[in-house]
Amino acid sequence: MNMLLWTTDVHEEHYPLMAELKAGGFDGVEMTLNSERDSKHREALSAELDRIGLERTAVFAPSPEANPVSPDPSVRAAAVEALLWAVRSAAELGSSILAGPFHTAYPVFSGEPATDDERAWCAEVMRAGAEEGERCGVTLTTELLNRFECYLLNTVADGLDMVARVGHPRFQLHYDTHHAHIEERDPGAAIRAGGGSIGHVHISENDRGIPGAGQVAWPETFKALREVGYDGWLVIEAFSRSDPDFANAIHVWRDYAPAEEIWREGLRFIQSSLRS
Repeated sequence: MNMLLWTTDVHEEHYPLMAELKAGGFDGVEMTLNSERDSKHREALSAELDRIGLERTAVFAPSPEANPVSPDPSVRAAAVEALLWAVRSAAELGSSILAGPFHTAYPVFSGEPATDDERAWCAEVMRAGAEEGERCGVTLTTELLNRFECYLLNTVADGLDMVARVGHPRFQLHYDTHHAHIEERDPGAAIRAGGGSIGHVHISENDRGIPGAGQVAWPETFKALREVGYDGWLVIEAFSRSDPDFANAIHVWRDYAPAEEIWREGLRFIQSSLRS
């Protein structure tokens, strides 16, 4: 379960909630790396998750000052440093996955389609992160976002091009059903094309509410994931107005359902879909 339904900054206040998620049937939680928190905080959080019995994955998105596709070499150098920090921080948290849209800064647009230079610059930054991931035991899975949120990697085809450019086994794709609902004509075909390059999956409804209650092509999605042998995380990502600053930044203007209803019904939906 992605903790962004409640907060961008997981700390002691959320320990009882995570214990409830474990009791409710989740195997792990996903949390955003917070640059204002230090190694001690992440290590303490990792220890508590171990005590509860939850595994964890980490999410990271760079700031505009550390944009991997900036034409400014100093900004790209900052992007490398930011990504290395994220990889090391994920390892401190005990996560073997670093997910999220770290291929570009959100929500920065050039006003034009992505250029070959931008793709090349991104690949250089991603390769540096993947090499650090190899040292830290962390696999980078960069998230494909819809065209209203980024312009570099919108589709699985875009992502596969970047995987080829990076050319490192620690660099894979993060497939999100919400974004794919917007960008992919045939989600099943997209997943089959992605195959073993898909290293992380977000289960997210078209309206960001309860998975299974909207328009995402769920039967095709689960069928294709089974066909390609995907055996990684299925992470529920849903949003709310619990953190107003974050909600405003990602254009979430309403609560879609009570948080407990989202995670309980979402979990039941995934379990049912996997059995069918």
